[in-house]
Amino acid sequence: MKTDSNLSITALRYIVAVDTHRNFVRAAEACGVTQPTLSAGIRSIETALDVTIFDRGAHPVRPTALGEKIIAQARVTLHNASQIEEIVAVEKGDESGEAVMGIIPTIAPYILPGLFRRMHEEHPSIHLRVSEMRTRFIVEKLLAAEIDMAILATPLEQKGLLEIPLYYEKFVAYISPSDELHAMSEVPADRLASDRLWILEEGHCLRSQVFNFCHSRRTRTEYQAGSIDTLVRIVDTNGGYTVIPELHAAFLTEEQRGNLRPIVRQNGGTPATDIAPSGGIPSSGCPTCVPVREVSLVIREDFVRERLLNVIAGCIRHIVPEEMLDSRLKRFAIKL
Repeated sequence: MKTDSNLSITALRYIVAVDTHRNFVRAAEACGVTQPTLSAGIRSIETALDVTIFDRGAHPVRPTALGEKIIAQARVTLHNASQIEEIVAVEKGDESGEAVMGIIPTIAPYILPGLFRRMHEEHPSIHLRVSEMRTRFIVEKLLAAEIDMAILATPLEQKGLLEIPLYYEKFVAYISPSDELHAMSEVPADRLASDRLWILEEGHCLRSQVFNFCHSRRTRTEYQAGSIDTLVRIVDTNGGYTVIPELHAAFLTEEQRGNLRPIVRQNGGTPATDIAPSGGIPSSGCPTCVPVREVSLVIREDFVRERLLNVIAGCIRHIVPEEMLDSRLKRFAIKL
């Protein structure tokens, strides 16, 4: 194997771009270079390593088996290079840069509008790119260093990732006026018989969180919705009920808000003011707690962009109601 200076950060960016776009022309446009320049850079890596990274005869172009392994390591190398750049930027007091974030669909509507506005107004030199994905795909991209950070429901307990709690959000029941539970001012969790419960489709983390406090996994299987808005509309039309995050109440009409009921302790229906005995998210075996979800910033354990974390967390502090914020986030800056 030959080795020389052609195995550069720039050339690694080129192969990652081609893998992302599966097209040399679009990859060159994304990198801001001509297609011959990009192709020459990739050829330089292939020559230096004496391998073929891409099958150029495939349409669209795709990596070879060995190329996939090289590209995966290139992504990690580029991530580590950005970490070095961040250390230098912090020392120089430079806030500019790019942040690539993933977020799950059941959190995005409540966070992203305000986050984009505050970033534009207060941190215009930071280019924030956000993609909505389900938790499984976000975790894969974090571990592969394809994204910088994510906003997810936690805990994940995923090796290699660090979770920084942002806020705790209660669940509330949205009940059709035709359902018998609508007459109650508050609903004990053990009364939410899941044979009348409409739920999100498989793959959404909110689905598993709902099942943490519903005593049966039998559900209304005629349709499993892909969004909370759809769940609400289904209940409006078909009866029954669903369970939604409390921040979704702002998206409801005044009439619809009349269908919301707090979910209370299972042991006799006494309302709970605490989230959980530990001050965090209750486990599925906690019978005396209001069901909540913990929402966190999630990063790789080797992440060093502390300044960026505090920028994002600072924006979220102004978006989420204060009483929902993690107590540490209210008082302290994030330290890695």
